[in-house]
Amino acid sequence: MTGRAPIAVVGPTGTGKSELALDLAERLGGEVVNCDAMQQYRGMDIGTAKLTPAERRGVPHHRLDVLDVTETASVADYRREAEREIAEIRDRGHVPILCGGSMMYVQALVDGWEIPDTDPEVRARYERRLEEIGVRALHDELARIDPAAARTILPTDPRRTVRALEVVELTGRPFSASRPTIGEPRWGTRLLGVRCALPELDERLVTRTAKMFERGLVEEIRGLVAVGLREGVTARRAIGYAQVLEEMDDRLVIGDDGLARAEERTVIGTRRYVRRQRSWFGRDHRIAWVDTDAGAVASGGPVVERALDLLRESP
Repeated sequence: MTGRAPIAVVGPTGTGKSELALDLAERLGGEVVNCDAMQQYRGMDIGTAKLTPAERRGVPHHRLDVLDVTETASVADYRREAEREIAEIRDRGHVPILCGGSMMYVQALVDGWEIPDTDPEVRARYERRLEEIGVRALHDELARIDPAAARTILPTDPRRTVRALEVVELTGRPFSASRPTIGEPRWGTRLLGVRCALPELDERLVTRTAKMFERGLVEEIRGLVAVGLREGVTARRAIGYAQVLEEMDDRLVIGDDGLARAEERTVIGTRRYVRRQRSWFGRDHRIAWVDTDAGAVASGGPVVERALDLLRESP
């Protein structure tokens, strides 16, 4: 494959990845490739903080709005389609800007992670088991057959627990055995990490969540239920969506107390996810980090300028 090397903009939720990706695309002649699993879903806009078409500043975006909420997101499918689009962007002489915080999606692209595709029958069996015994008991089952995987997956994370059990059954090997070795990034990709000091980031997450509810997250979810959100395997478990669904009654009504609980639990779920992202990306020595908290911006100048300096310094 020929063409310009991609740039991956990664890091925790709420740190400013989308803004930096747009700035880099404008400065370098780039097109953005989404690396956020949930932003692939049509109609899941508010709760995933998906940029509106107007907010994209005319920069082409790829791998957005490519799945219905009834479809199961697959890393293998994502990798195959994203690779095709990266090749097309490079053939046009543009820079692919890979942007997102879904850890497995990023590593599938940058390191060629070969993850077994899903098997509908096996997945359905573990989904039924999840409904029968609950996520913590299912996580206990994972711990018995793959302790290493269980240590890296929260006992409250149903999606990753089911996926780990599925992979173990399909491959006959521990889930961790499928993880790639961090080495030379494919296509010469340069990795930029975006981070923010935790106290400030926690405040951002509270504000971000409140704005999502103010902008109509509950109404968005009502509309998605009408097109099958509750029947979806992956989409209905997205942070924010899962919490609201649990508080809705059969008529899709949610009271003030339920709304407050859903918002609070969304903040908690997002914070947990952020800490997992920090741990995952923090282990990757290839990432050059740029800070976006107020102190860093005040002392170091615009984020995009510091990011460009890091890119100039990289080989």
